[in-house]
Amino acid sequence: MLVFEAKLEGEKHQYEKLDEAIRTARFVRNSCLRYWMENKGIGRYELSAYCKVLAKEFPWANKLNSMARQASAERAWSAIARFYDNCKKKAKKKGFPRFKKHQTHGSVEYKTCGWKLSEDRRTIAFTDGFKAGSFKMWGTRDLHFYQLEQVKRVRVVRRADGYYVQFCLDVERVEKRTPTQKNIGLDVGLTHFYTDSDGQTVENPRHLRKSEKALKRLSKRLSRTPKGSKNRAAARNRLMRAHLKVSRQRKDFAVKLARCVIQSNDLVAYEDLQVRNMVKNRRLAKSISDAAWSAFRDWLEYFGKVFGVVTVAVPPHYTSQNCSNCGEIVKKSLSQRTHRCPRCGHVQDRDWNAAINILELGLRTVGHTGRLNASGDIDLYLGEETPPSKPSRGKRKPKQ
Repeated sequence: MLVFEAKLEGEKHQYEKLDEAIRTARFVRNSCLRYWMENKGIGRYELSAYCKVLAKEFPWANKLNSMARQASAERAWSAIARFYDNCKKKAKKKGFPRFKKHQTHGSVEYKTCGWKLSEDRRTIAFTDGFKAGSFKMWGTRDLHFYQLEQVKRVRVVRRADGYYVQFCLDVERVEKRTPTQKNIGLDVGLTHFYTDSDGQTVENPRHLRKSEKALKRLSKRLSRTPKGSKNRAAARNRLMRAHLKVSRQRKDFAVKLARCVIQSNDLVAYEDLQVRNMVKNRRLAKSISDAAWSAFRDWLEYFGKVFGVVTVAVPPHYTSQNCSNCGEIVKKSLSQRTHRCPRCGHVQDRDWNAAINILELGLRTVGHTGRLNASGDIDLYLGEETPPSKPSRGKRKPKQ
């Protein structure tokens, strides 16, 4: 599944029609969630049928395309299904479904109808009851290479800097690459974004830290404006644009770096870090969130599947404490940045030593399983599951 995105260009009254469609989609989603709360035991199909009841009861809800209403009901059911799964797993935070509030960002999703592309694939028209009209699309992706039957979903997304359209294409992305016969282990950190097993480092860009001064200034201006005024809306939009720029910088850095790492190696090993637990440290939470290790890992796994490269997530325990030369456990605090082994005398940078241990664990895991899956699912062991053991045979009785 591929997702192509382009920015929409239209007039002010057209944007207002899109806002009405987004508000209606949010209303349908919240109404389905309320219907599930009041009628325990209903499922996905009952929520889809309830969309027709809402269209008859509220005439303005009938303006929204029928498939768009069903897509909103599917969003409500996805939140409910996630809550059920967490209950089965006995998670601490079940994630009970919540109602969506009015926010700057929002979206409405169409399926196979309610929209129409022009012949040159440069404009798109929305043909539902809101009659938003035609919009020009600005983007770098060309839709001429794909058939209209491959477009499964069309999503309109509202952000701080405008409106965007996303096309979900039923296409499998597979790209060829030349094997490099290189393996690498990555140790992520805050001083350097990562240190590999060859000793190479990539500096941490710290996008939020660099923009923090401007963000504080814009936030202060927002707090000084009176509530409900146009100046406050304009100040809020400027602040949201600044945050949006930081998030886009972070994503761009993660995508480009992950693609470069995948194309340069045949195996990539990294730590299976629990970032959700690590951000509980109030002293390092902002720096860890700014580094975006989870996003970098997600893009590593995605490009690993696209280019056919093995990606292995290894347990992070003792990767920084073990000596990469002799295996001796050398305990050290976070302030100690140099590894010194008292047994063999090996001296090395702390992160470089950990990256070598991570690569060794990754090669050991792949060699043990004998399965090279590009998706990174090497064995049941990585999912903390124990494979079923074979029934043992009883010992033969000795011959008389």
